[in-house]
Amino acid sequence: MSDYTEVDKKQDMQILHSMGYAQELERRMSQFSNFAVSFSIICILSGGINSLAQATSGAGGAAIGIGWPLGCFISFVFAVAMAQISSAYPTAGGLYHWGSILGNRFTGWLTAWFNLLGLVTVLGAINVGTYYFFMGSFGTPYFGLEDTTMTRIVFLAIITGAQALVNHMGIGLTAKLTDFSGYLIFVTAILLALVCLAAADTYEISRLFTFSNYSGETGGNVWPQTSGTWVFLLGLLLPIYTITGYDASAHTSEETVKAAHSVPRGMISSVLWAALFGYIMLCSFVLMIPDMDEAAKQGWNVFFWAMDAQVNPIIKDVLYLAIFVSQWLCGLATVTSVSRMIFAFSRDGGLPASKALSKVSPTYRTPVAAIWTGSILAVLFVWGSSLVSIGDTPVYTIVVSCTVIFLFFSFAIPITLGLSAWGTSKWDKMGPWNLGEGMFKLFAILSIVAMVLIFVLGIQPPNDWALYITVGFLIVTGIIWFAFENRRFRGPPIGDEVARRQAEIAAAEKAVGEA
Repeated sequence: MSDYTEVDKKQDMQILHSMGYAQELERRMSQFSNFAVSFSIICILSGGINSLAQATSGAGGAAIGIGWPLGCFISFVFAVAMAQISSAYPTAGGLYHWGSILGNRFTGWLTAWFNLLGLVTVLGAINVGTYYFFMGSFGTPYFGLEDTTMTRIVFLAIITGAQALVNHMGIGLTAKLTDFSGYLIFVTAILLALVCLAAADTYEISRLFTFSNYSGETGGNVWPQTSGTWVFLLGLLLPIYTITGYDASAHTSEETVKAAHSVPRGMISSVLWAALFGYIMLCSFVLMIPDMDEAAKQGWNVFFWAMDAQVNPIIKDVLYLAIFVSQWLCGLATVTSVSRMIFAFSRDGGLPASKALSKVSPTYRTPVAAIWTGSILAVLFVWGSSLVSIGDTPVYTIVVSCTVIFLFFSFAIPITLGLSAWGTSKWDKMGPWNLGEGMFKLFAILSIVAMVLIFVLGIQPPNDWALYITVGFLIVTGIIWFAFENRRFRGPPIGDEVARRQAEIAAAEKAVGEA
């Protein structure tokens, strides 16, 4: 990063100081690294493959040919609106600060809890997806492993522990690996697309725009029996589930050089590139499928079924290895994101044991306690929720269906607040990445409409318990806020409090060797 001058560094620090925070984390992430951390979490080789049955056992080819770009646009409108805010307020745990600054203490606190719950559960879900991909590609075929709760939890503990250890050792190592992940995802997606096209019996382009209804038994019961319109709309959850996690660019703001410029670009470019390469990869896969009706019957096993049927075993295993590594790196970047959210929220006293969770290692310049806490919570969440069921459905499945609702709620709150805050004393200064008032408000309104759609889709059967979980969470958070946090939690520093913190800021920077 030879173009990062002392002037740039001072400007980044001044922005941080003006919001009442010290430069405790280390700025080692370039603009590409900021893009790569979000692109790695989006990871089209993770969600795009592990959730593929939502399309192939739903509306069929049209769920990819038409549904993928439509779902990606829904994620894009959130990314654009968030990019505008991130340029003005480039801090770790960005969403929490935006919710506080543009609203009040309560909206910031609520945003933090939605985002934190979403990040912890999505880390668990990503690594569970990695586990099932490993079992389908290598675990069962080569090692004879059986899918048991103990096998799953031991696997999760090992890979999540490794992800936490890398994060512990500094943002420099993490950034190098997520940079590598960015290139690996690009290359593997293109190679997978080329292999699929080479293995295809025919190029039946029309199947990408052919609507089917594979709900119910014809689609392996991935979706309950429903109408063709609904099964297409439900298929939008594939791209919406996959194209998320771009808030990682905001969470790593304090470790990114020229953050006010780099963060919004990283956020938007990660969505656009993931949408494009994901579309190429998934369309190629659909063209390779020998029979769409038979593919639908495979349900969640459709990817392995089609690869086994059409692709050379050696080439297949090489691709599987690259996909597995990409999925592990996806979890690595998610640990980075969740730990920075925990660190930022704790820095203002938002969590139990906040003093410990907000402590930064002077050796590694990372929030060590936050890293390990987030990782342990993700494993415990999967373990505990896998042991309990409501009816025939494990609690894990029910909570994971809420994950995207929680995450997008945490996106929507500050965006909605920005509509009324624009031009007021709460938001009177825009960052260097500026859409202008008209464009921002357009994307903000589109984000609100998209949030309504995501919520409606997210609570449909078989995920109808998600409604009760979400409402229950809102009730519990309301009780906690009014009974306890309203009197205790002060939120991020504002006004005179920023000035009073200057001595603390200098001491904190000296403690980690920044000053």
